[in-house]
Amino acid sequence: MVANLQEPLSSFRAMRAADLESVARIELSAYPFPWTYAIFRDCLAAGYECWVLERSAEVIAYGVLSVAAGEAHVLNICVAPAEQGRGHGRRVLMRLLDLARWHRVERAYLEVRPSNKTAIALYHDVGFNEIGRRPNYYPAARSREDALVMAMELLSPE
Repeated sequence: MVANLQEPLSSFRAMRAADLESVARIELSAYPFPWTYAIFRDCLAAGYECWVLERSAEVIAYGVLSVAAGEAHVLNICVAPAEQGRGHGRRVLMRLLDLARWHRVERAYLEVRPSNKTAIALYHDVGFNEIGRRPNYYPAARSREDALVMAMELLSPE
């Protein structure tokens, strides 16, 4: 007898209002200064690209992308702590960038904490470059933390 040790397949789908409790619970478990349920609800209501990665009907990661005026802004990517280190964050980021391209966006932006070395390495790896800093952007345990502003070109000029 051979044991099947493969992880069940995960898949993307658009976030729904019914997902908000799960998403907010993951956010709370993953970040010291999490987004609130209301922020996610407002992102859905605003028509942002909100997507979840689920496995066996359970949300394990999600991402939020804003698209306007030929630009996209990666607002949030989060992976449930028990699922981190398995490439899910990269999959969510690539899904958001594919959506940005579908919207014919020329450039994608994001902010990231300088202390989030894992995320910064991922963003550099997929083609983002640091273009600036926002001083005192994020709340931190002792005052505030800057944000690195990163950008990536998505479409070549015609």
